[in-house]
Amino acid sequence: MSNNSTQHVKIVTADPSALGLFGLAMVTLVASFQKLGVTDGVSLVLPWAIFLGGIGQLIASMQDFKHNNTFGATAFGAFGLFWLGVAMTWLIQLGAFGEALAKEADPKQLAFAFVGYLIFSVFMTVGAMGTHKVLFIIFVLIDFLFIGLSLSTFGVAYEYTHLLAAVSELLIALFSFYGSAAAVLNTHYGRVVLPVGKPFGAFIK
Repeated sequence: MSNNSTQHVKIVTADPSALGLFGLAMVTLVASFQKLGVTDGVSLVLPWAIFLGGIGQLIASMQDFKHNNTFGATAFGAFGLFWLGVAMTWLIQLGAFGEALAKEADPKQLAFAFVGYLIFSVFMTVGAMGTHKVLFIIFVLIDFLFIGLSLSTFGVAYEYTHLLAAVSELLIALFSFYGSAAAVLNTHYGRVVLPVGKPFGAFIK
């Protein structure tokens, strides 16, 4: 008589939000100072756009899919791809793929891409209300970033809308650093070291 037993192996995946938020924080920090005129050009913004804003957030997205976290996976995935798209845009504008491609670049096409991401970020802001308040604030700031980017790229009140984008991006960086630190330290110590605020009552899952 045989004794058959079934073993179940559970693979535990760590919360990837700390990495994703750190990637977002780094690229927006570097890019915001370029928009504010503290630094010049985008050549040395490119590495952070590709590796932290792009690949870093895509890694977080893939891990969130394993967590069955549709919101996190979609957010990190969409913004990771956004920064890869922005990096490609800068490379085209800098002539890395030839003068002909750079000459044909129409900024209005980029502006419409920003409008698309504004639409995306608005409904993701509603989703963020069911997570925690730090993430909600980050998404509200992302909304303002895309408003500023869209209008300034279309040439609408450029000086003011460009500044709106720059300041929003810097604040995104600061809140994202805080959110990343909270995700690491709160998990590491198993208690609230850095509070992030509870979800809004009506949106608690």
